[in-house]
Amino acid sequence: MSGKASRSARELLLREYRGVLSTHSKSMPGFPFGSVVPYCLDEQGRPLILISRIAQHTHNLLQDPKCSLLVGEREAANVQAVGRITMMAEGHKLTDPAAIEAAAQRYYRYFPESQNYHSAHDFDFWLLTPVRYRYIGGFGAIHWLDEVALANPFAGASETGMVEHMNQDHAQAIAHYVQLAGLPQTEPAQMVGLDSEGMHLRIGQALYWLPFAQVCNTPTQVREALVYLARAPEWPVPESPVA
Repeated sequence: MSGKASRSARELLLREYRGVLSTHSKSMPGFPFGSVVPYCLDEQGRPLILISRIAQHTHNLLQDPKCSLLVGEREAANVQAVGRITMMAEGHKLTDPAAIEAAAQRYYRYFPESQNYHSAHDFDFWLLTPVRYRYIGGFGAIHWLDEVALANPFAGASETGMVEHMNQDHAQAIAHYVQLAGLPQTEPAQMVGLDSEGMHLRIGQALYWLPFAQVCNTPTQVREALVYLARAPEWPVPESPVA
């Protein structure tokens, strides 16, 4: 069961792109401080955030890196009957120039508007390194999980190349994915990310993660999955992992 729970927890983190970051309050010792933050997952499957140096949670993390990120299914009619995950973590500010450049390239694809205020104000990239997860998949489906994050085998030049190719040459296929998945068609979608289990599309300022039918471990398998979906009459049900 832990394998299925871990995948469900990971898919929740992939589908959502904002959560409540709770830190230890510096100004009110002993109290947790919660703040909403957008995030995307880095090459190791860890939440990557961009936060201001003057923000309260930044001061809190500099004093104590221990934190948690609460993520729940968006637009849930009954929040107690749907999935949510609390990731206990330690926050670390990126300082290596190469790591910052890689983070910026990835984060800006997901949140392009952030490039403007990042360049004009004092913002830093932080990684939330997971320690343990508490995942609730609905009533009675409660799990403590140690292994949820999954490395993205395509992160970097491979992913960037595939994403740019799809956006430049296969807009019609992306539009078909949107239609198949029943996503809003208010404006053209852009592909922003690929991982071994699915793809991220951005429509306006909203992000959507769509799963592949099978796990893809090579760029060739990703291409085959994308070609298949471009011709599919309906979105396939992903294979269930072995428990």
